[in-house]
Amino acid sequence: MLSVREIPESDHLALLASRRSASFLQTPAWGRVKAEWRRESIGWFRGEELVGAALVLYRQLPKVKRYLAYLPEGPVIDWEADDLGAWLAPMAAHLAERGAFGVRMGPPVVTRRWDAATIKAGIADDDVRRLGDLPPTERTHVGARVTSQLTELGWRPQAVEGGFAAGQPQYVFQVPLAGRTEDDVLAGMNQLWRRNIKKAAKEGVSVATVADVTEPQLKAFHDLYVHTAERDHFTPRPLSYFRTMVDSLGAEDPDRIRLYEATHEDTLVAATIGIRVGAHAWYSYGASSTEKREVRGSNAIQWQMIRDAIAAGADVYDLRGITDTLASDDPHLGLIQFKVGTGGEAVEYVGEWDLPLNRALYAAFAMYMKRRG
Repeated sequence: MLSVREIPESDHLALLASRRSASFLQTPAWGRVKAEWRRESIGWFRGEELVGAALVLYRQLPKVKRYLAYLPEGPVIDWEADDLGAWLAPMAAHLAERGAFGVRMGPPVVTRRWDAATIKAGIADDDVRRLGDLPPTERTHVGARVTSQLTELGWRPQAVEGGFAAGQPQYVFQVPLAGRTEDDVLAGMNQLWRRNIKKAAKEGVSVATVADVTEPQLKAFHDLYVHTAERDHFTPRPLSYFRTMVDSLGAEDPDRIRLYEATHEDTLVAATIGIRVGAHAWYSYGASSTEKREVRGSNAIQWQMIRDAIAAGADVYDLRGITDTLASDDPHLGLIQFKVGTGGEAVEYVGEWDLPLNRALYAAFAMYMKRRG
């Protein structure tokens, strides 16, 4: 019999430290980054043994003291369990007691994978417009079972929505690292990536890894990031967001977050933020200069991040979200092509799921979201 209750952040961190992989969005520190949400660490107990944990973010409904309880890329529980209801029912009861009208979670469970060669062939085929049009390299039994159980338990799959509950990507791109050397990973990259890494070295691009990030360094990153946003037509986050992110994650674990700077002749040509929890390393944010693109700072900085992940014993280097489109006329195709060059794989997760706890309030919330969209 499993029970769920609030736990201290120290216990939450200890549980995460016992796992090979857990999302950085499930660390206590991430609750401090998302300051507009109320946060809580909860734990699953079998007797007195802590066997699971989660960061819960509570977002208040307008005008009433009821909340959407959000568990981004969580919870950290045994997703291979035969009876997921035994894990999820006590969680739902606890969140209802905390005033939640509904729960949204993103199980860290993979459903399908496509290797780089399959994706490359799909991009070259005009009849292929989405990843789902291609036969996957792997289809997981756990993913199928979790999807089936969640449906039976009354959970509803969600389309990704921004704003009130900013959804996490269902499709990501990852480079497997377990049991591989730097030479193995380099050999798995396409010819263009290998050539660009060599060119960056020949041009004299140097990459620095920064653990204790100073204000001028963060400002330089942010200036380049804003430049990238203007060029690539996305809305940048404010400098204060990154300051909170670096301070919160860095205070929780000195190895959690790093700033990378690629320079050429004293000019910052690329900058990225890397995050690691246990054996899972992420490329979180990136920026690059429009000038001096020919020195290939973006390739150099990614290669250094991958090398650092290998040195840290990581099982995977995660380049985060991609869209599932492979159509030649889609503006997102270039991003996928850049990531495919690493020789990794596209990974589909089961996505985000909702459980209405108060049907009337949940329906009002759904209507509110639809009006905002």
